[in-house]
Amino acid sequence: MSRVLIVGAGLTGSVCACLLRRELQSKVQIVVWDKARGSGGRMSTSRPPDPSSLSADLGAQYITATAAYAKSHSSLYSELLSSGLLQPLVAPVEGLKDKVDSENFVTPHGMSSVVKHFLSQSGADLFFERHVTGLYRRGASWEVERTAGASEMFDAVVLTMPVPQILQLQGDVGQLLSVQQRELLQDVVYSSRFALALFFSPDVVFSFSWAARYVSDNDCIRYVAVETRKRNADCLGLGPSLVVHTSVQFGAQHVERDKDDVQPIILQELHKLLPDLPQPMSIKCQKWRYSQVLTAVRDSPGHMTVLEQPPLVCAGDSFTHSNFDGCVESALSALRALKASL
Repeated sequence: MSRVLIVGAGLTGSVCACLLRRELQSKVQIVVWDKARGSGGRMSTSRPPDPSSLSADLGAQYITATAAYAKSHSSLYSELLSSGLLQPLVAPVEGLKDKVDSENFVTPHGMSSVVKHFLSQSGADLFFERHVTGLYRRGASWEVERTAGASEMFDAVVLTMPVPQILQLQGDVGQLLSVQQRELLQDVVYSSRFALALFFSPDVVFSFSWAARYVSDNDCIRYVAVETRKRNADCLGLGPSLVVHTSVQFGAQHVERDKDDVQPIILQELHKLLPDLPQPMSIKCQKWRYSQVLTAVRDSPGHMTVLEQPPLVCAGDSFTHSNFDGCVESALSALRALKASL
């Protein structure tokens, strides 16, 4: 039995773990590490301090499927739709540009429910707050070091974290990367954003009618959404939560600042847009240093094999594009590489 470590419990990592289990079944022991306290990555869903409010998606907001991807990834879409984890987006979104031959979906239980579904299907041993710091080749295995706790040995490793974090790893990764591979990774560019979640009591009613809105006339705020409306969850009787995403320009200007210093600026701009907004019960601010991929690895190869034996594979939206289907494509690509090596 091969022991495979997948670093990152986001969408790419969870789909890769699920597909690896379905392909190789009992031939592999799958282990997933993530440095965060929960799964989801940039598809994370935040719980409110008060359970009377609905949770909030601070990363990805909905899933857009083109006709081509709806066909090529039909089995995964059917799986998520039949299990109730995906539903068509029917709520009004102001400023949303409808794309020809595409359909939008929302997650009634939050975006992280999709990641959790694939992790559950994978049967992986899942560990949080495990921050990988270095990889060392030890014969036919990899020794993987983390910030706290003893290092562990694996027969194969898949890295799905953002590319700059891969390049910062200690050990043998830097030496094994070819000059061309290193240049390709160094050329990857991300946008940065801040996101706010405002949680309200169940008796709050907003004066506006839209479920989400793209903002074009504000330098700070780009997008606002009411989670209860966006997810068609008004019937649950929970207090609404409001999600605010900043613009790429604002994120770039303030990315080196602490999120607690930036939060008042975002709230000030939000009250300019929505002056009648009630007082929330609580607020959470998230800084996404690596939000969406602006420039992916050239030619979008899906993955990068650093070493075939023992296998070391890099994957994620950096090797495709930043959306659901991009992560699925990368997971499929990494799976093919692993099957060939294992």
